[in-house]
Amino acid sequence: MRAIARMVLGTALSLCFSFVATAQTSEVPTPPVTTSSPEVSFKFDRVGLPVPQFTLRIHENGVGTYQADQAEIPATPTAMRGQAAQHVDRPINLTSGTVAKIFKDARELNRFNVECASKAKNIADTGTKTLTYAGSDGSGSCVYNYSENKTVQSLTDIFLGIVSTLDEGRKLEFLHRYDRLGLDAEINSFADEVKEGHAIELGTISPTLAAVADDTAVIQRVRLKAAKMLELAAEGSH
Repeated sequence: MRAIARMVLGTALSLCFSFVATAQTSEVPTPPVTTSSPEVSFKFDRVGLPVPQFTLRIHENGVGTYQADQAEIPATPTAMRGQAAQHVDRPINLTSGTVAKIFKDARELNRFNVECASKAKNIADTGTKTLTYAGSDGSGSCVYNYSENKTVQSLTDIFLGIVSTLDEGRKLEFLHRYDRLGLDAEINSFADEVKEGHAIELGTISPTLAAVADDTAVIQRVRLKAAKMLELAAEGSH
């Protein structure tokens, strides 16, 4: 009987040690899988503007963020109310064509390891701009008010065009809620900006455009313009 008991005890202890060893092995953390997605960012600073500071960050897969500090918006005779200063932080998704152009230009500029700023004197202050590249293939940054480099100018126009659309989206949201009559002049002005190529990536404000287009309380021509912009966004042409 004692021999049997010792055999049973030995088997139990062996199983116990085996379980503990397995548990300890399973508790060893595995290193997280990380992927480095190159990022291009554009930062803008200029005191006195409705949006005096903003930063756009774009990853090569088209996903990005828009962070901005919007100044206080005073009340208008028609809206009868203003809007307090606010910080904006929102995700965005860009079309593949725009993203490809941004990263192509960034790499042509050696990931911004170049002199961006013009050396000319007495140039008007159009805002301090900073282009930055960060990725496993390198990094760099350059700062300028005005640049004579055509590729830098092209990138600047792209980023300002995106931000123009994002800012317009907030204006349309505000007017849709508090001043529907004001939508008419605003969306006409916006349509001109889109036509001239000064406002791009309409898909970033698709929900706002859809809300205006679907609202039967909004005058018909405004709804039609919003619907047309939605079509352009769906086509990826703007």
